[in-house]
Amino acid sequence: QVQLVESGGGLVQAGGSLRLSCTASGRTFSSYRMGWFRQAPGKEREFLAASSWSGGITNYADSVKGRFTISRDNAKNTVYLQMNSLIPEDTAVYYCAAGGMGRDPRQLSSYTYWGQGTQVTVSS
Repeated sequence: QVQLVESGGGLVQAGGSLRLSCTASGRTFSSYRMGWFRQAPGKEREFLAASSWSGGITNYADSVKGRFTISRDNAKNTVYLQMNSLIPEDTAVYYCAAGGMGRDPRQLSSYTYWGQGTQVTVSS
């Protein structure tokens, strides 16, 4: 079992930055692919970024490429999402997820464990 807890969300003005953190319980964090997703009101949950177990391979959605950066610290059982140049359209609940390697990192079904989410609101 892996439990995930996100933090770092909040209210920020357009053009600003936030760094989200996701801390995992359990001894096998370093063996999981980690992903970040978001869900805006009335919309489906969408993929943002993923990191391989070592952090050596990352994937990004086109909508956030160049603005968001995923990283992980396996010693701290934590994965991060640095978000820069935020726009109002980034307003959503942000979720981290853990899943096995060898599956499509962009698919929700590739992830077994999910956090409760943290709200990010970007004002114009």
